[in-house]
Amino acid sequence: MALAVLATIAVVFALEWAQIFVITLLLGLLFAYTLNPLVVWLEQIRVPRVVGTTVVMAAVVCSLILGAYSLRGQFQTILDQVPEAVNKVSTGLASVRKGQTSTMQKVQTAASEIEKATSQAAGIDSTPKRPVTRVVIDTPGFKLGDFLWANSVGAVGLLGQASMVLFLTFFLLLSGDTYKRKLVRLTGPTFSNRKITVRILDDINESVQRYMSMLLATNVLVALLTWLALRWIGLENAGAWAVAAGLLHVIPYFGPAVTAAAIGMAAFMQFDALSMALLPAGASLAVATFVGTFVTTWMTGRIAKMNTAAVFVSLLFWAWLWGIWGMLLSIPITVIVKVVAQHVEQLEAIAELLGE
Repeated sequence: MALAVLATIAVVFALEWAQIFVITLLLGLLFAYTLNPLVVWLEQIRVPRVVGTTVVMAAVVCSLILGAYSLRGQFQTILDQVPEAVNKVSTGLASVRKGQTSTMQKVQTAASEIEKATSQAAGIDSTPKRPVTRVVIDTPGFKLGDFLWANSVGAVGLLGQASMVLFLTFFLLLSGDTYKRKLVRLTGPTFSNRKITVRILDDINESVQRYMSMLLATNVLVALLTWLALRWIGLENAGAWAVAAGLLHVIPYFGPAVTAAAIGMAAFMQFDALSMALLPAGASLAVATFVGTFVTTWMTGRIAKMNTAAVFVSLLFWAWLWGIWGMLLSIPITVIVKVVAQHVEQLEAIAELLGE
């Protein structure tokens, strides 16, 4: 038991230390699993794997670039409205704070009068208190150069990681079943071990592909329904907000909440009314809740047969370990762990905890 605890702690620290490498590897594996059926289909119609892989990767990259280019105007408008939105929200908070300050001043004045009256009734001389010396800490000012440099470095790192994921996906698709055959040979000469390994790899392949297909279908459904609702309400840049809702729906629980808050702020900027701000935010949250409850939950149950508590605990753990990337990868990692645990006798307890 002590060795197991120490090994678990060591694995957690190793995952945190090597998170950039591990996250890149996992993203490449997931994208390769997702796109592999298209490459296999091209192989079945006599297209060489090299050509099929190149065509599929080029189609995915061009689709992403075309989608971003077609919505660039709406996203630029949203980014231009950010300073005005921040100013408006800060003004509102300042007015609320001012109202609270005036209320506190009234309470303090009333308390002083009560104290003065009580002192006079008791015959105690109320001597004025010495004024309090206030210390003001001068914080360093905002430097635009430092801000631009920090954000440019972060953007370059993100682009570099995205490029590595694309190259890794390409090479994994190009290799086909090579690594699968190598893993089967590494398990040993016995037929039973090889049979278990093949079954585990096939189950992982099927579960991950079905989960990624479900994720794509539900995110497209969320984006479409959100776009229809926001267009009906009359919110500007409905297409960009719908795309953001579909992308953030990948993050369970927290993604829809962030989307609803951002849409509510944009609606408040446009309509300048709290009721009209709550309507599109509530519509976005209702769409995400409907799809998540009735579609995603049903499809996830049929794919992985995991209980909700285990999924939520896994989400909290990976979010604590890797942040946003942990939220994105938590469910695929849990699916893989459950599939492996189902076929290994020593890990049957983990499969029981993760199962329904």
